[in-house]
Amino acid sequence: MVDPRGRWARRWPRVLGLCLLAPWAAAGCAARLVSSPAIENAASLRPAAPITAHLVIISVDGLRPDAIGAFDTPHLRTLIREGSYTLDARTILPSKTLPSHTSMLTGEGPERHGVLWNNVAMADRDTVGLPTIFGVARMHGYQTAAFFSKPKFSAIQQPGTLDYSQAPRSWFAKWSVDKTTTDVERFLVTARPHVLFVHLAEPDTTGHRAGWMSAAYGRAVTEADAGVGRIMAAAERAFGRGNYTVIVTSDHGGHGDDHGKDDPRDVTIPWMAWGRGVKPGPLPASGRVNTVDTASTSLWLLGLQEPTNWAGAPVTAAFAAGSAQ
Repeated sequence: MVDPRGRWARRWPRVLGLCLLAPWAAAGCAARLVSSPAIENAASLRPAAPITAHLVIISVDGLRPDAIGAFDTPHLRTLIREGSYTLDARTILPSKTLPSHTSMLTGEGPERHGVLWNNVAMADRDTVGLPTIFGVARMHGYQTAAFFSKPKFSAIQQPGTLDYSQAPRSWFAKWSVDKTTTDVERFLVTARPHVLFVHLAEPDTTGHRAGWMSAAYGRAVTEADAGVGRIMAAAERAFGRGNYTVIVTSDHGGHGDDHGKDDPRDVTIPWMAWGRGVKPGPLPASGRVNTVDTASTSLWLLGLQEPTNWAGAPVTAAFAAGSAQ
């Protein structure tokens, strides 16, 4: 396991040997590092023909679709121009960060995963009992990694599902786009995860402080866009040109200085796919993408069967027929 500063982290046993926790200080707070032992005979479990061997999922917290056109976002616009996209996808209710990300990564709505809270005080109370994309992928021998910019995600950092994971440990810490992106860049110098999830918090943090679609929010969106570009450049260096697929989406939008309601400005999100296997062009309006579809699409791209009764479905219209490796 490589920590985001490029040093090898020493392994220590944890209860049941499922994962490793090693705190380190950065930007005034510590990170949660989670590591799990390799699965025996993992190679024999891998599917014969996945569409991609490396999937990068970037969630830009609080990104409204109309912000992409309203502010300086060259990298997101490139994804739209060169990839498959919709600016009319939907998130779940309540349209809050933790419930929405839980749906994004488990393929289930809140009525199934039960995560209705969104505060740090309750974040450590339990892990989600349903399978995540990390757990399913890792069961089939894939390496997984996740970078969270807020401390509330421990509910979906299930033991044994992530080879590497980090998040702030301080209740009040929110990591900047630059810090999270720098950590990803350093990690990818030596690591080659098959599933990489990156959460960028800046637009949501600024939206609550200054208002959605304000000038300050626009600057935060531009910073997040730059982070997306840096992550994609790092992925290109790590995996090679044409050897990875990227999904960029959001957990919710916002209006005024908040979100969480069924207001279209809160529940409408962007969804973009770019890279290996992607068929460029807008997604058909007849099949509206939901955030739960991200989980199903992720496993489908890796050639894996999603768990029974998942609410989502793969967004197959975004990908070219016969693009399997």
